[in-house]
Amino acid sequence: MIKIAPSILSADFVNLQRDVSIVEQAGADYLHIDVMDGQFVPNLSFGMSTVAALRPLTSLTLDCHLMIVEPERFVTQFAQAGADLIGVHVESTRHIYHVLQLIKAAGVKAEVVVNPGTPLSMITELLPIVDQVLIMTVNPGFGGQHFLAPMVKKIQALHQLKQQNGYTFDIEVDGGINDTTVKACYAAGATVAVAGSFVYASADPSQRIQDLKVATN
Repeated sequence: MIKIAPSILSADFVNLQRDVSIVEQAGADYLHIDVMDGQFVPNLSFGMSTVAALRPLTSLTLDCHLMIVEPERFVTQFAQAGADLIGVHVESTRHIYHVLQLIKAAGVKAEVVVNPGTPLSMITELLPIVDQVLIMTVNPGFGGQHFLAPMVKKIQALHQLKQQNGYTFDIEVDGGINDTTVKACYAAGATVAVAGSFVYASADPSQRIQDLKVATN
């Protein structure tokens, strides 16, 4: 069964505490927090103050996905704010290995993220040191996009690299995830699925969490 990480990008910002509580009680495993700076992606969202505000409200793993340029400037602050896992894009910095080392040094789990157009060859040297790899299954920046089916082959290829080398990192997928697309991702080797609009645009977010779990059971 895949682990579920609801994305608060699709939650009701006025009732964020309520929406976090709903998915936690429904059996979510992570809480996915999309951090966007308006430069790396053409959108703005949360900052470290949001992470700090959420930390005392939930026991869920806070999975912070940094879609920002030069994340090395901020990873320590996000760790101090309460992040459990910090993801950084390989495309966002010239010193990705160093950034991952900074995350580890801050005492949290490190994740490398790859955009749809980025080949896995860009991250092969990083695989021995990461706790998680995030494969973007849409172009980053906005919720509610359609799943990019060709990314299933990338998930499969990453899973094969993981198996061949005895790596233990989780494989997360993010973008266009619903109870149909999650099946293909799970079959390809994904172990964590981010779901935003599928969960929070529903009249019953709790049921949507269960639908995702049942689909990969």
